[in-house]
Amino acid sequence: MEGYKYKELTGSVIGAAMRVHTQLGVGFPEVVYQRCLAIELRESGLAFERELELPLIYRGEHVGSRRVDFLVENTVLVELKALSEITPLHHAQVLNYLHAYRLEVALLLNFGEVRLNYKRFVNSPRPT
Repeated sequence: MEGYKYKELTGSVIGAAMRVHTQLGVGFPEVVYQRCLAIELRESGLAFERELELPLIYRGEHVGSRRVDFLVENTVLVELKALSEITPLHHAQVLNYLHAYRLEVALLLNFGEVRLNYKRFVNSPRPT
């Protein structure tokens, strides 16, 4: 993990999420975890935007928008779930967000399991 880009920042976000999960455990709706994570991020001194609506552009044309749960320090996209299991579709969602918004790093945090489940994603260029 030594050479990971934004290692310190993603570590801070994961630490904040672990504090939330330790306090709440499982069983709450995603929005509750989102609100609690916002408190932890703020108390950690991290700049973030919550429920940020970003435009989707296809071939130079605006085709819609999506809301991301968090954009931390204008750098790391954070997607939350409160599900009993994360599937490859959730991974694809995060990778698509990274590509669509031209960001490099994302975290997928799942509060719906006995232990906080988290996964780090890095945007790889897609063939044109």
